[in-house]
Amino acid sequence: MIQFNLFYFFHLRPMLPWYYTIDMEENTIFGQNQSNQQIFGAVPPQQPQENQTGIIQPSVQDTTQANTVGAPPPPQPPLETPSESQQNNQGNSFPFVKTILKIFLGLIVVGTLFFLFYIFVLPRFINNKNEKVTITYWSLWEDQKVIQPIISDFQKQNPNITVNFVKQDSKKYRERLDTRIRNGTGPDIFRFHNTWYPMLSSFLAPLPSDVITAKDFKSSFYAVTQKDLVKNGAIYGIPLEIDTLALYINTDIFQAAGINPPATWEEFINDARMITVKDEKGKIKTAGVAMGAYSNVVHAPDIISLLFAQNGVNPNNISANSQKAAETLDFYIAFAQGDGNIWDKTQDSSTLAFSRGNLGMYFGYSWDYFTIKAMNPNLKFKIVAVPQLPDQSKNIASYWVEGVSGKSKHQKEAMLFLKFLTNKESAEKIYTETSKTRDYGEPYARVDLADSLKDNSNISPFLLQARSATSSFFVDATNDDGINSKCNTYLENAVGSILDNGSSETAVQTLSKGISQVLSEYGQ
Repeated sequence: MIQFNLFYFFHLRPMLPWYYTIDMEENTIFGQNQSNQQIFGAVPPQQPQENQTGIIQPSVQDTTQANTVGAPPPPQPPLETPSESQQNNQGNSFPFVKTILKIFLGLIVVGTLFFLFYIFVLPRFINNKNEKVTITYWSLWEDQKVIQPIISDFQKQNPNITVNFVKQDSKKYRERLDTRIRNGTGPDIFRFHNTWYPMLSSFLAPLPSDVITAKDFKSSFYAVTQKDLVKNGAIYGIPLEIDTLALYINTDIFQAAGINPPATWEEFINDARMITVKDEKGKIKTAGVAMGAYSNVVHAPDIISLLFAQNGVNPNNISANSQKAAETLDFYIAFAQGDGNIWDKTQDSSTLAFSRGNLGMYFGYSWDYFTIKAMNPNLKFKIVAVPQLPDQSKNIASYWVEGVSGKSKHQKEAMLFLKFLTNKESAEKIYTETSKTRDYGEPYARVDLADSLKDNSNISPFLLQARSATSSFFVDATNDDGINSKCNTYLENAVGSILDNGSSETAVQTLSKGISQVLSEYGQ
């Protein structure tokens, strides 16, 4: 249809006689008034002015008469404007020409719009619907064989999305994650520690309600996750696991002493003293517990965080309760001071000492179980809740979270995978797959799955404590070289200064100032 009109306009139009005109008083073309202008014709060529044989030159009176309608064409075109009746007659000579022109212009507009839609809009719609997308998922602890069944199930439901699983090395992980995301080569979905929000806030994407609502998040996960992952009403991550600091007991040592695991700090102190063994020179051979020092006490910052929490000290604002903070540090350090010490700086790493049977009590997380078993498969031990002050229950949590990069080009697909990865069925499948290669999987992050593990004595203590857990920037084993490491350095200096007979009050003042500087650096 368009080709026909183009042919008509460019080839047929010039064939019309020159004297056909269109009254343009009613028409405007391309934004300009075309009245008093002839469209399809031109002024006829003028006759030569010189005299010719056989032709009588008209007088002035004859010339006037010759200019009437129907007279032969004059040598000069008429100067006056045609009368209104003439214009109307001319404009109505071929009304179908005006109609065809309007139709033609309308077709041009419609055709142009269709062309633009076909070239630019329709392909994008089709491509978005059928586009093959690959998202990259950075994890830390699980092998691919554990997560792959989840990925396979997800890809079956979403055939246009491929999940590229990458298990990262924990060393320098946080810095690598930060650098890669900022330069545009980072993952779409990744794992991060529950205390890292201040360092990652600039590129963590808030989760939309179609991934998880605030109501569902609050009812499905432990309260500590609200503190760590909900900021200004937005949720920034979903945990796959939860972990709390618990107490490992060497059952052979306790049975030999005829004592039970302690439930209070008073019982804890008495038990630690009772099972500590020293040689004739006062050197510790079997330590009751690894506390008091710092560098050789695995999870020392976590233990102090636990004591702070139970004594009402806010680790983010130590100066608000500096007296209790000083008392807490004095309590901790007393285990490594004086002739009645239970631990000292000369001892092996606490994990190594416990695995060798030279330590009665050890503070650790659920994953320490596998480290100890790897060091000594024959060691007999049990896991119990940490001691508490009377009439309270306060614990410390450290766990890892899955989040989506705000810099990702495929946020929609990453959000879909995060929702699938963290649902109840996937959590159960991950636990089952993990349990195929070791004694148990990671403790469930979901509250609605806790009861399924209540009879597992190796994992139930961690989950029972999660209900009353809080978190702290004083936490070990994150390898962050950031907020955790910097806070821990100030804490280690405070412990060291008191061990060197410094004042705990002075140590707390220095610690408080240092922590304030670190938190300020990360916008806290």
